[in-house]
Amino acid sequence: MSKPHTVESLFDALWVDYQNQCPSATAIHALLSGGEAIVNDHVAFRTFNLPEVGLDKLAAHFLALGYEPKGEYRFEQKKLAARHFEHPNPTAPKVFISELQVQECSPELQDIVKAMVAQVPAGATETPDFLYSGAPWKVSKAQYDALLKESEYAAWLAAFGYRANHFTVDVNALNGFETLESVNQALKDAGFELNSSGGEIKGSAEVLLEQSSTLADKVAVTFTDERVVIPSCFYEFALRYPKADGHLYTGFVAASADKIFESTDAR
Repeated sequence: MSKPHTVESLFDALWVDYQNQCPSATAIHALLSGGEAIVNDHVAFRTFNLPEVGLDKLAAHFLALGYEPKGEYRFEQKKLAARHFEHPNPTAPKVFISELQVQECSPELQDIVKAMVAQVPAGATETPDFLYSGAPWKVSKAQYDALLKESEYAAWLAAFGYRANHFTVDVNALNGFETLESVNQALKDAGFELNSSGGEIKGSAEVLLEQSSTLADKVAVTFTDERVVIPSCFYEFALRYPKADGHLYTGFVAASADKIFESTDAR
């Protein structure tokens, strides 16, 4: 049995797993850091709103470490609900957890998802390593394809399960980069592809948050019947602006996050 996490040990473990799914993150880290530590703005997770694996099950790991619930978000078109969490220590990364509203989806999708979730061992969500344990179910390429037709989000979750969907560079804390444009340009000059859905930069100074992201790396996933290379995880970049009280905005902008989700689209 692995021991309970501290905030630091949990994010360290998440980062190690994430780099395996997003190898480009290591190179991007080196490109932007200039040898300095990079501050992580937030980490995001995906799940289904079924009681066995719902948002609250994932959030419990962070609440136990002192995190507090903050903003709530809805993504009607993608049938998602989300919440974000912050730690009283402002240097701890924020956490963004979304869940697919399974009951709003087709009977076919509901059947596949329920069959997957039925395979999750009792008590699995409470184990210290659950948040970077990957997919706790077996799923076929045919099932992945069926999910993909209706919900890219559900297909990604079927393939990759429980792990950081993305880490996020805190651009405000970077040395040598004043703007998100300059970060994006450095990434493009180095050959990284950006998510251009809704423009390379989502958000603006007016909404107090600008975000951009790479397109997801592609990795091999072994389904029950086939091994296939598909989009995995991506790296995000966030620049935050001060509110009227002078403190940086710490929330999220649903319209921008909606486009960030598309970084994992199976192109």
